This record gives sequence, structure tokens and C-alpha cells, in this order.
Amino acid sequence: MNRQPTHPGIILNEMYLKDLGISQEAFSKKIGVSFRSVNQLINAKRGVSVEMALRLSKALGTTPQLWLNLQNQYDLFKAQALKSGAINLITPIKSKLAVRL
Repeated sequence: MNRQPTHPGIILNEMYLKDLGISQEAFSKKIGVSFRSVNQLINAKRGVSVEMALRLSKALGTTPQLWLNLQNQYDLFKAQALKSGAINLITPIKSKLAVRL
């Protein structure tokens, strides 16, 4: 199994907020969300929504895709780890449509 991707909230805290010397409270005010939202994100209790990705990218000079890709990688890894048994029971469907895709 591959290494688990880092939650985007941890990346936000370690690579941005700490580096910029900005508190969670100040950052939450800057991006117009509650302290709780930022705190839960940083503590990996909440994921990055599309709206949050837009806010983060605007404030930090990144792209929304960066934050959404980080979240998708994290979510996909977690889902594969938790559901691998059930997923492995699924057999592929052979169809003309599947070949064209």
C-alpha cells in the first residue's frame, strides 16, 4: 500500500500559516469563515470544499485545483483503504460503451 497522503489542512497549517506567522483566528477572519471551520480543517476533522478551495487559493495565491486535488488524493486513499474488500468483489462489466471510454 502507498503512503497515506497528507490531509490538506495539515499542509495549510505547516506550509502556509506557520510560515506566514498567521494564527488560525486571524486567517479565519481574513478568508471570511468561522474559527471553527479553519480549526477543524487544520486538525483533519473537515475536508476542503469547493468554496473553501476558492477562499484558500485567493488568500494564499494558489489555485483552487491545488486544494481540491490534495483533498481528492486524501479521500481516495482513505476510501481505498476502508472499502478495498467490498470493491474487490465487484467484477468488471464488459460493454461496448466501456471500450469507447
